[in-house]
Amino acid sequence: MKHANRNTLFKEETQILEHLHLDGDQHILKLEAPEIAAKALPGSFVHVECGPQFTLRRPISIMRADPQQQTIELLYKKLGAGTAALSEKEPGENLSLIGPIGKPFKLHPERSRPLLIGGGVGMPPMVFIAQSIHNNRTYKPFAILGSEVPFPFPPTPSQMVLPGMPDGVIAAMPLLEDWGIPSRLASLQGYAGTHDGYVTDLARHWLDALDNEARAQVEIFSCGPHPMLEAVAKLAKEYELPCQVSLEEFMACGVGGCAGCVVQVETEQGPAMKRVCVDGPVFEAAQVFP
Repeated sequence: MKHANRNTLFKEETQILEHLHLDGDQHILKLEAPEIAAKALPGSFVHVECGPQFTLRRPISIMRADPQQQTIELLYKKLGAGTAALSEKEPGENLSLIGPIGKPFKLHPERSRPLLIGGGVGMPPMVFIAQSIHNNRTYKPFAILGSEVPFPFPPTPSQMVLPGMPDGVIAAMPLLEDWGIPSRLASLQGYAGTHDGYVTDLARHWLDALDNEARAQVEIFSCGPHPMLEAVAKLAKEYELPCQVSLEEFMACGVGGCAGCVVQVETEQGPAMKRVCVDGPVFEAAQVFP
């Protein structure tokens, strides 16, 4: 059952097809959601009703969408009472969603080397971007994913050689490897094959290994914790690269009515307050981190 709003936003009663429970209190939901799957774009999120006892929904980024199979996938971490209740849901149960919400990432063909940087539960939008372009020969993406809890997938040794990678940094995301998209992992937890440091350190290794012509084709896309995004924005400014970031904020209504998720951004007219849910969650990094 669905209720259309603005022709692109739906309240949809979805069915849980799979619910995976992973280390680090991480969970992946696969949902039958035909309307949302048809409209979702990289950077879109859904507002999830976790249970009748909760007044407010919870915003969760879409990790994958398959319009043909009419499914979407969500990765979330159990952090509070709402997501704890969500983690108890079983396949076959229904979930009420509103979505897809938000301004998505925008790829530019003239910037043919997307650098995708995701941290923690900020990884899903990067996976969605990769999914959207993995058959498009215009782009040559590279993904760097970071986590301080076990990754929500079994890391695999990459078969793709990348310039600038430190010795021993070979761990990759299997799904991206299957799509032919190179990836590397970073963590301070000492996981095998990962870079012992920050995602921005690994990005700097890769950028420094590119020649000037190749580096001029890079655009950075990122989602993750605020300190990570601030560091990514600083990196983009250092290398004079365009950068889009997806912000993570607490939300109440999720559809622009309450203005509870506003952030200050720089515009041509000066500082302005923008709603993360509908004016974002994707912003130019230089607007948020001038």
